[in-house]
This record gives sequence, C-alpha cells and structure tokens, in this order.
Amino acid sequence: MNDSSSKPVARRVRMSSAQRREQLIMVARRAFAERGFDGTSVEEIAARAKVSKPVVYEHFGGKEGMYAVVVDREVRALLDRITKALTGGHPRELVEQAALALLDYIEGDTDGFRVLVRDSPVMSGSGNFSSVFNDVAHQVEGILGKQFKERGFDPKLAELYAQALVGMVGLVGRWWLEVRKPKKEAVAAHLVNLAWNGLHNLETKPKLGQRPKQD
Repeated sequence: MNDSSSKPVARRVRMSSAQRREQLIMVARRAFAERGFDGTSVEEIAARAKVSKPVVYEHFGGKEGMYAVVVDREVRALLDRITKALTGGHPRELVEQAALALLDYIEGDTDGFRVLVRDSPVMSGSGNFSSVFNDVAHQVEGILGKQFKERGFDPKLAELYAQALVGMVGLVGRWWLEVRKPKKEAVAAHLVNLAWNGLHNLETKPKLGQRPKQD
C-alpha cells in the first residue's frame, strides 16, 4: 500500500549545453585561481561540477582548451574595464583612471586576476599576465607619444616608458592582491604620484652618473 502522504521526489533540472558550458567555465576559473594550471586536473573540475570527465572533454577538448577559454574571458574583461575607464582629457587623469581600473578589477574579480598572474602553460603563446599588460601598454604608448612630441622628447621612446609605467602598476597590483592595504584609492594615488611626478621632471637626454641639480 502506497503512502499518499509521502512527498514526490524532486527531479533534477537538466542544464542546456550553453548552461553546462558556463557552469564548467566558472568551476574551472575558481580551480585555476586556487591551484594554477599544473595543479588542476580534468578529474577535479568534473568532480566539482558533478559531471563525468567526458562532459568536460566534449565542451573543451581537454584542460588546455578550458584554460584558454577562461583566460581569454579574463583578458577581455580586464581590457574592457580599463578601456572604458579612460575618459579623462588630461594625461594625468588617464593614468589615474587606468590604475584605479586595474585595482577595481583585482578587488572585484580576484579569481580572474589570480588566473592571469599565475604561470601559464608553455603551449600558451598569449593570454597571460605579460600579454595582457602588453595590450594595455600599447594604449598608454599612444597617450605618451603625443605628450613626448609636444614636449620635445623622442616619441620613439614612448613604448619604453609605457612598458615601465604599466609594469609598475601591474606588479604593485600583484602585491596589493595579497595585502589589501592601504585602500585601493590610496594605492592608486601613490602610483600616480610616482609616475606623474617622474614624467613631469623627465630629462630629455638622461645619462648614467648624472647628479641631481641642487635646489
């Protein structure tokens, strides 16, 4: 005799292919952030997503394919954030906005930034920390090039200074990722202070061994 008071067993809602792919990307993103590429396995990702390994292979072809998708998404998210932030007209405003946009990304998308700054697999030719900041540096190079030309500096050196500025912000960002103090606004202000005042007092033809001028 059936017990009419027993509750019906709830059916599991089957995900669509697109939903399953999105779920796997988010699971992989967290795993790569926590353990890095080498420390993460397809077995672990499948277990976290509660699917079989063949499901992972069906969507991404393997760990490398999944990693490439995760990194590509983070690269686009970071570059989009920085590009949208560059709205100021004055070069100093642009430096401030770029620095703060990066720190906003680190604060709001910590897992994504951890994925980018971890060592990427050897077969990955792009999409790692260096390539992301190379893209950002190219944008900064265009800004500096105009300023260099207007102030009598060699515009060909704009690329060098752009790499230096972006590298400084990127490395400070990696440090701030762990310590989280001072507040991001203070970090951005100090970065801009060092970068802008350094640029403001640039010598047109610097040489090693020169002593600073007396005030």
